Amino acid sequence: MSTLQSLPTSQLTGTYSIDPAHSHVGFSARHAMVTRVRGSFTDVSGAIHVDGDNPAASSVEVTIDAASIDTRSDDRDAHLRSDDFFAVETYPTIDFASASIEPSGTDTYLVTGDLTIRDTSRPVSFELAFSGAATDPFGNERIGFEGSVEVNRKDWNLTWNAALETGGVLVSEKVTLEFEISAVRSH
Repeated sequence: MSTLQSLPTSQLTGTYSIDPAHSHVGFSARHAMVTRVRGSFTDVSGAIHVDGDNPAASSVEVTIDAASIDTRSDDRDAHLRSDDFFAVETYPTIDFASASIEPSGTDTYLVTGDLTIRDTSRPVSFELAFSGAATDPFGNERIGFEGSVEVNRKDWNLTWNAALETGGVLVSEKVTLEFEISAVRSH
């Protein structure tokens, strides 16, 4: 795999489509104050426009099918799809659109944009690390990025909870969003 140091950045310039089969968009939240529950969304699409000579002119747009949530528990997934959480019948997608991308290190970028959940848009900023570029065995030009950010789910009206007898709540307010993105050059 090539990195930015060994590949002229101008060669990366182009538009890339997120490859959902080789990408992971997930989350983790504390459950019952004692452990973390992890989940992911299996239906993710979007585009990354890379301007290798001027990273600030780059952009990212992502659409997640909220109903594609998978926490390895059918009952929990059904609850997360309900009006208590994502209300997928009313709000079928979770969307992110970047507003700015700034280099923050050799292979890292500070991405700022609007995350929209349940028709509520809030700005988020996170570090995104460039993990490499390669041509796969099928001739596709690929790039990869990884990152994470901690958010407060209540900022997006995800407020359902249950008090525990021992104190605390069933679901933490803080949720870590995790991204591992593989994208294929589309033009």
